[in-house]
Amino acid sequence: MSVREIITEHLDLWTSAVTSKSTAGRGTSSGKRGKIELTGIKKLRELILELAVRGKLVEQDPSDEPASVLLERIAEEKARLVKEGKIKKPKKLPEVEMEEKPFKLPEGWSWARLGNISQINPRNDAYEETVASFIPMPLVSTSYHGEHGQEKRPWGEIKKGYTHFAEGDIAIAKITPCFENSKAAVFRNLENGIGAGTTELHVARPYGETLNPFFILLCLKSPRFLSAGEGKMTGSAGQKRVPKDFFSGVPLPLPPLTEQHRIVEKVDELMSLCDRLEQQVGDQLEAHEVLVDTLLGSLFKPAEGSLTRSADAAELAENWTRIAEHFDTLFTTEASIEKLKQTILQLAVMGRLVEQDPNDEPASVLLERIAEEKAQLVKEGKIRKQKPLPEIAHYEHPFEIPTGWVISRMDDLTDIQSGIAKGKKLSGKRATWLPYLRVANVQRGRLDLSEVKEIEIACTEVERYSVKKRDLLITEGGDWDKVGRTAIWNAEIDPMAHQNHVFRSRLILEEQNEKWIEKYLNSGFARNYFSDSSKQTTNLASINKTQLRSCTVPIPPLEEQQRITEKVDELIALCDHLKARLGEAGETRTQLAEAVVEQAVTT
Repeated sequence: MSVREIITEHLDLWTSAVTSKSTAGRGTSSGKRGKIELTGIKKLRELILELAVRGKLVEQDPSDEPASVLLERIAEEKARLVKEGKIKKPKKLPEVEMEEKPFKLPEGWSWARLGNISQINPRNDAYEETVASFIPMPLVSTSYHGEHGQEKRPWGEIKKGYTHFAEGDIAIAKITPCFENSKAAVFRNLENGIGAGTTELHVARPYGETLNPFFILLCLKSPRFLSAGEGKMTGSAGQKRVPKDFFSGVPLPLPPLTEQHRIVEKVDELMSLCDRLEQQVGDQLEAHEVLVDTLLGSLFKPAEGSLTRSADAAELAENWTRIAEHFDTLFTTEASIEKLKQTILQLAVMGRLVEQDPNDEPASVLLERIAEEKAQLVKEGKIRKQKPLPEIAHYEHPFEIPTGWVISRMDDLTDIQSGIAKGKKLSGKRATWLPYLRVANVQRGRLDLSEVKEIEIACTEVERYSVKKRDLLITEGGDWDKVGRTAIWNAEIDPMAHQNHVFRSRLILEEQNEKWIEKYLNSGFARNYFSDSSKQTTNLASINKTQLRSCTVPIPPLEEQQRITEKVDELIALCDHLKARLGEAGETRTQLAEAVVEQAVTT
C-alpha cells in the first residue's frame, strides 16, 4: 500500500484525531487553533518521515550509484580539504556496529555516522565588515522544510560567542524543549553565504556536493532520532542538552544521492498534502467555534421587542431547544464544552436558569440579617472593622437583576482577610509548622491538593491564618485571566493556613450559600471585573484586598440561590461526563492512528 493510499484510506482517522495541548512555551509556536493539537495529522507527518528514512517512500532504482560509493567520494573530498588546509583533519569515528542498526536497509543504502560524512560545528572566516546573517533561536522554525528567518549584522559583531554556519549547512536545536519540538534548519539565502546565531545549535556541514542537506534534515526530524536524542540529554531540568558526541556519532541511514533527491521531493509533496489537510481541519474547527459562539450567544439575547422576563424566558427556551437538538454535533471539542459550561454559569448568575418564586423571601431581608450579624461580630472584636466603601453606583451593576434580587459588595457578604507572607520573621516566638494553600492549589471551582507545602507560623497567629470549612479562597494574582480564581474549602486537610497571595473570604451567617458566591466569582462577570481592576504587568496581574471587597455580587433570595446552584451542579456534571466521553474517543482515535503508523513502518 502506497503512502498516498494510507493517507486516503484512513483520512477520517488522520483528520478526526485531535487532542488538547498545554499552552505553548519556549521552543513552540502557538497557532490560531490555540490549545487544540491535530494529533492525527501530526502522526501522519511522523509516519512520512519514518518511511522516508527507512527507504519505504519511493522506489529504489538499481541503476543508482550505491551509497557505499558515495561514502568513498565523501572520504576523498574530506581528504582533499584536509590536504589543502581548508579544514582540520577530523577524528575518524568507528564503523557502525550491527547492534547499532535499528532496522534493515534497502539495497544500495549504507549506515554512516554524521561526524564521518560532514563537519560538525564548523567555523567561518570572513572580514569583520562583511555583512552576514544572524539567526537567534526564535527565527529557527519547526517546519519540515527547514525554514528560518534572519537578520543582517556585520561579521565582526557576531563572529565571537555564537554558533557559526554557512549556506547549505544543517542545524538542529540541542536544548530542551526546542530539540523535542524539532527546531531545525537548512541554512539558505544567507548574506554573503555565512551566518552566526544561537549557541544552542548543533551544525553539520556536508563535504562538497556529496549529500542532499534536506535528506539529512529529514533524518534529524525523524521520530527515531528525536527519541534517541532525548534519551541522551545531559544537564539539569529546563537546561538539558543533546551532547555533541551523540549528534556526531549517531548512525544515519544513507541512500544513494539520486534517491536522496527523490525522497526529499516526495516528502515535500506529501507534507504539502498534510498542510492542506491541516488547513481544512483548522478551517472546520474555526467554523465550528463561530457556530458555537453564535448559538450560545443567542441565549443571552432578549426576545425581540419584549418588555417582560416571561417573554425573555420563552425566547431562552426556544434557543436552548434549538441547541439541544444538535447537542452531539455542536459540543465535540473540549473548548466548546468549556464554553457551554461558562454559558451555563452566566445564565445561572443572571437568574435565567431556574424560575423565580414570588413567595421567596427577598434578598434584601437576608442582607439586613448579614449586616446586623457583622456589626455584632465587629462589636465583639471577632472581626476587624473595615473602612467603609462607597454606595454602589448603577454602572457597577453587572446586569439588570430580577425582582427580589439585590446588588451587594463582597465586603457586605463576607469577612475578607489576607494570608501569611512567606519568610516572615518570628523573632523568637513559639512557632509551629502548618500546611498552607498557595495560588497553585486554588483552581477555578476546585482545589488541587496534589502538592501542599508547609510554612512556619507563630502559634499566636495560627487562628488568624487558618482556613475553615466553607471558606471561600480567592487568588490574588497570576496570569491576567486567572486572577480571582475561587474555590471552596471543605476541610480536606485540617489544620490548614493560607498564603498572602490567596484571600480568605468567610461567611457571616451560617445560612448563607457559599456555592452561590463561588459560582458568581468564577463567572464571566466577575472575571471581567477582576481583569479590569487588576494591576497588570507583562502576562501577570494582581488585585488588592480593597478591590476584592469592592467587587459587586448579585444576590438572589436564599431559596433561589439553592435552586440555581443545584441546577448548575447538575448541568456541569453532564458537561464533565460529555468531556470525559470526548476524551476517551479522542484517545481511541489517537491509538488507532499510532497503530496504523506502526503497521505501515513494520510491513
